Amino acid sequence: MFEPAPIPEFNVGAIPISEAFEKTGEELMRSIMESGLPAPSIARHMTQWISHVAEGEVEFRGEPSADVLNPMGIVHGGWAMTLLDSALGCAVHTTMAKGESFVSLDTNVKFIRAITAETGQVRCIGRVQSRGRRIATADGVIEDAKGRILATATSACFIQQIPA
Repeated sequence: MFEPAPIPEFNVGAIPISEAFEKTGEELMRSIMESGLPAPSIARHMTQWISHVAEGEVEFRGEPSADVLNPMGIVHGGWAMTLLDSALGCAVHTTMAKGESFVSLDTNVKFIRAITAETGQVRCIGRVQSRGRRIATADGVIEDAKGRILATATSACFIQQIPA
C-alpha cells in the first residue's frame, strides 16, 4: 500500500545526447526525477512520473484519467504497458555506466485487474533481476493504493557501448 502523492510539475523536453552519456544511468534518472533534466514529453501526456530511484530499481507513479479510456470505458492497456515499459527500462537504465545504453528486446505484460479513471493513482515498481555484460532482465508490477496488483510485466534489454 502507498499514499498517493501530488502530481509534479512536468519539466519535459529533449536531453542533449552528449549530456545524457556524461552521467551514469542512475545519475540520469535522479536528475530527471529531481527536475534537473527534462523528462520525456510522454510523461506529461500519460501523467506518469518517476517517484523513486535506486540502483536496479525505479518506482513510477501514474494518474489514470478519462483521457486514456478504451471503447469499453476502462483505461487503455497501452497506458498500463507504457507505465510498465518505463519502469522496467528505467530500472535497467540505473545500472548503466557512463557511455552505455540499452534497447528493449521484449516485454511481456499480464493484466490482472481493470484500471479505470476511478482507480486513482497507481504505482509501478520495476526491478532488475539480472544484469550481464549484454543482457539485462527486469520485472515489474502496477498496484493501486490498496495494494491490489493490477498488472505485471517482464522485460529483457540489450546493453551496448555508445561509440565516443
